[in-house]
Amino acid sequence: MEQQVAVEALGALAQEARLTVFRLLVKAGPGGMTAGDIAAAVGLAASTMSHHLGALERAGLARSRRDGRTVVYAADYEGTRRLLAFLMEDCCQGRPEICGTGLAPAAAYPAC
Repeated sequence: MEQQVAVEALGALAQEARLTVFRLLVKAGPGGMTAGDIAAAVGLAASTMSHHLGALERAGLARSRRDGRTVVYAADYEGTRRLLAFLMEDCCQGRPEICGTGLAPAAAYPAC
């Protein structure tokens, strides 16, 4: 991951509503949530929620898909893994396994 891409992803998370939404999507799992359910859970108007979801999607931290007339959003686990790997790649003098981060390769999480 390039540093500028990481800066954009971290910038998307550096806003309280977006961080709350991102954590909600991570908790929801790969099935995701509808935009309306997300807005209701966070207590924001649909138009405001659309703005925040778009920012997370552009940052590579969320994905959307159509389900009929509904848009479902889910965390982009691969994008999140890339960001975390970038942040930790030089941990402990290039030996991230001793940092105790709990980060594992994508293959360790087949459901995500």
